[in-house]
Amino acid sequence: MTITKEQVLQALSNVEEPDLKKDLVTLNMIQDIVIDGNRLSFSVILTTPACPLKALIENACRNAISHFISKDIEVTVNMTSRVTTQKNTGVPGVKNIIAVASGKGGVGKSTVSVNLALGLAKSGAKVGLIDADIYGPSIPIMFGLEGARPLASQVNGKTRIEPIEKYGIKLLSIGFFTDPNQPVPWRGPMVSTAVKQLFNDADWGELDYLVVDLPPGTGDIHITITQTFPVTGAVIVTTPQAVALADAKKGIGMFLMESINVPLLGIVENMAYFTPAELPENKYYIFGQGGGKKLAEQLEVPFLGEIPLVKGISDSGDAGKPIVLSEEHELMVDAFTEMANRVAQQVSINNAQVLRGDIINN
Repeated sequence: MTITKEQVLQALSNVEEPDLKKDLVTLNMIQDIVIDGNRLSFSVILTTPACPLKALIENACRNAISHFISKDIEVTVNMTSRVTTQKNTGVPGVKNIIAVASGKGGVGKSTVSVNLALGLAKSGAKVGLIDADIYGPSIPIMFGLEGARPLASQVNGKTRIEPIEKYGIKLLSIGFFTDPNQPVPWRGPMVSTAVKQLFNDADWGELDYLVVDLPPGTGDIHITITQTFPVTGAVIVTTPQAVALADAKKGIGMFLMESINVPLLGIVENMAYFTPAELPENKYYIFGQGGGKKLAEQLEVPFLGEIPLVKGISDSGDAGKPIVLSEEHELMVDAFTEMANRVAQQVSINNAQVLRGDIINN
């Protein structure tokens, strides 16, 4: 039988992108159709390499060709991606800025930020990470980069900071420029200027995601970043107990303020339960159970996952090799990878909604 490009597009128009709720053809996600006798190949352009539904979409495409054209066609599906963006982020080359925040300290926000960035990079995305916790920068320790100093270059007569690259992502932290043994007694204006320089004076190149590890609370740094740069969305980190959840609500409230108005990508519950290394199937909810998930349900925002309390997480961070890179802690690698995939998924959904709204309004 003779297969036509029109037949292929018609068949694939029956495959819906589960998150975006439209078919792949309408979304212009089908490209590079090649027909050679009874052999067919085409590319599916996903909105993120970290798409958790990749296998489901590929299988649906194969079924559509089999059902609507012929079961005898030899099908090759190339699953690739092009990360979406909804607006100019204010940082040249950066498609999406993801803020990671918490209402209080001690909930593992930096650990989540680091493993989120690395999890996105593992999927094939181009990722950067800014340590915006001016008063307590921890990224240099967690990447084994204490004492490291970024290089500077001249671009069009201007001095540009070159982020340090490690484990496949680009990094900048105020800790690269200060004495790690001395405090940073800066007032608000100095802090705001320093934070802006991490964005504006760095040569980030082309990035799909720039993850920003914010300090605890709701202070000057949060306001400076959210009012200066169009942040794609915020990830809120909490632990299960009531005190942490109460502070998380305040952090969420800040992002939803009219003067800030940053979309929530979802909530991560860190230290959700304790699992001993010798009993990996056991879960002990020592800080309470399900608080983060209940908060997400109350606010009608996505729940991005539970991260167990495992000693290997802190050991890996202290050793300068975050646990998502580990070959030994499969449980933790899976938890952080799944969280990263869900964050990427929410970024794609939010971008699609914004772009669709812009089209309708215009």
